[in-house]
Amino acid sequence: CHSNKNEELHNFIETLNHLLAGVQVNSSRVVSDLEEEFDTLFSILEEAKESMTNTIKQEQARKSHELQNQMLQSTNALESSEELLEFATHALDIKDQEAFTKAAKQIKDRVTMAPAFRLTMKPKATDTMSHLMVDFSQERQLLQGLRFLPVPRAPEFEVQDCLVVDNAVTVVWRMPAEDSKIDHHILEYRKANHEGLPRVQDERCWEIVDNIKTTEYTLTGLKFDSKFMNFRVRACNKAAAGDYSDPVTLETKAFNFGFDPSSSHLNLKVEENSVEWDPQGSKGLDSKVKGKENKGRSGTPSPKRGSTPRSPAPRGGRDRFTGESYTVLGDTSIDSGQHYWEVEALKDCKSYSMGVAYRNMGKFDQLGKTNSTWCIHVNNWLQSSFAAKHNNKAKSLEVAVPERIGVYCDLDGGLLSFYNADSKQLLHMFKTKFSQPVVPAFMVWCGGLSLMTGLQVPSAIRSFQKAENGLGGSNSSLNNMPQ
Repeated sequence: CHSNKNEELHNFIETLNHLLAGVQVNSSRVVSDLEEEFDTLFSILEEAKESMTNTIKQEQARKSHELQNQMLQSTNALESSEELLEFATHALDIKDQEAFTKAAKQIKDRVTMAPAFRLTMKPKATDTMSHLMVDFSQERQLLQGLRFLPVPRAPEFEVQDCLVVDNAVTVVWRMPAEDSKIDHHILEYRKANHEGLPRVQDERCWEIVDNIKTTEYTLTGLKFDSKFMNFRVRACNKAAAGDYSDPVTLETKAFNFGFDPSSSHLNLKVEENSVEWDPQGSKGLDSKVKGKENKGRSGTPSPKRGSTPRSPAPRGGRDRFTGESYTVLGDTSIDSGQHYWEVEALKDCKSYSMGVAYRNMGKFDQLGKTNSTWCIHVNNWLQSSFAAKHNNKAKSLEVAVPERIGVYCDLDGGLLSFYNADSKQLLHMFKTKFSQPVVPAFMVWCGGLSLMTGLQVPSAIRSFQKAENGLGGSNSSLNNMPQ
């Protein structure tokens, strides 16, 4: 026990020695910094003094030059005037009339041209130099107020000005008091699935954005795969970073889902956010399953077709698609509200569809060929086509197929719309009344699809839907179209 205490004391003494050495080093460093700052101030003052002294000397030289020029001109004019006066005095003594007349004319001409009569008698410069006086009382107060840098105070978020739109978050904050010494701000953020501060067991690392020169910042291109995001910010001057602000929590709800591999056709290779056609996928099936597939191809009704609607089954609780229904569903159903996701086809994909379906869609059913599925279909095989499909009816879409397609579903409003994901051009809109929850649905043959979720409904689409609702909208139902 005694030896342990001795070791503890040795360690403590070593710590104190280390701290003493640190005090010496850090004191020398800050003294050096202080001297450098004062030398800079002295240098600035010397430069300012020299510059202002030169200004005074230049003004003195200018005024002296102006006055000396005027003095020289006046002296010359005076000499000329005295000479003329002397000439006139001599002319009075001339007896010859002709000579006198000639002299008088000369006097008249010389008086007319005399410098004394053309000179201004107003000085071109004054002797005042008051416009070059100085008053450094305020500057003296500033210099007398030189202090060590204070630690910046914690900023405060302007929650009413923070904005979450189009998968971008703009946060705005202010300093509680003006602080001209602030150099930059550091913003930190992290995702959370509940309101308020993150819980210990759900602790996530803060992402950092450094060197922000303003009091606002926008994060763009976010995937909203959590319900909320926490933000905090701190101000920094040259010396130190201040305390963090009180955190603010912003809601970042969006529709997140992936492909449900338990529902997919065996010829589809499914990952969470991508699906690809795999012609080898069905090899190894027993003859019984193959027989069922052949029955499906021959047109035998699906066992599910015509069955009464049932509530959505949990993930993995339905039959896998088979036959020629190269289909996979999303793993999350839409029970209410407005949702948006995007789909991009791999290059040279020959045939694919996207839309929604009731969860009890039959395993032999194909998208758009039943009254429980709605989709748009792209065909690049033999003869290209782009069409909206529902209940085995099709409407050709006279627009170019975009690289990425946005899908908007408003379950309560009975709307399913498809958009060019980049330009937000409307491609097609279904108006219907969904009798039960729907699930995102996809078909792909000879190619692949990639899925983008965690997206808010874009503001352009929200505005369009609001305008449509205000005008009553156009009915794009396929119910009256010929089969």
